[in-house]
Amino acid sequence: MSRSISDAWRWLERTARLAIGVPDYDTYVAHVRSHHPGVAPMSREEFFVERMQARYGKGRSRCC
Repeated sequence: MSRSISDAWRWLERTARLAIGVPDYDTYVAHVRSHHPGVAPMSREEFFVERMQARYGKGRSRCC
């Protein structure tokens, strides 16, 4: 029972993050390891910085 609650929580957390535009680091790492075996994945911090820059630009706002 505890495992199913834990799995449900992870699914809910992942879904909520995607809904608000926060990328999932664990999914990224799994993708890099399975599709690019010779490449080391970015650190968690590098990943989020790169994703936020890709989404919002480098030092500029998309608004106005």
